[in-house]
Amino acid sequence: VQLVESGGGLVEAGGSLRLSCVGSAIIFRIFDMGWYRQAPGKQRELVANVSTDVRTHYLESVKGRFTIYRDNAKNTVYLQMNSLKPEDTAVYYCNVVPPFSTYWGQGTQVTVSS
Repeated sequence: VQLVESGGGLVEAGGSLRLSCVGSAIIFRIFDMGWYRQAPGKQRELVANVSTDVRTHYLESVKGRFTIYRDNAKNTVYLQMNSLKPEDTAVYYCNVVPPFSTYWGQGTQVTVSS
């Protein structure tokens, strides 16, 4: 089982990125999905999650700037990130919620310059 993230990059503060995560159909049919991030020297944290019935929840620090949505037909979950800040710099991962250790992928690096 794999979840493959993409879409990261280097962006200036105030810029935008859209992350994508593709996985198997059964994962997207059954599980709530989430985007997590891990900054250097910090623990991994859940940034946003979307349930199978598309209810969403966000980390307080990203509310109003990030949007999570899923397309089950494409087995994909997205994270639209706007008004990016240097403190958003991290490796971003997708996983189910709560996460399964075997589902962690390589992640995608997001770097926001000031």
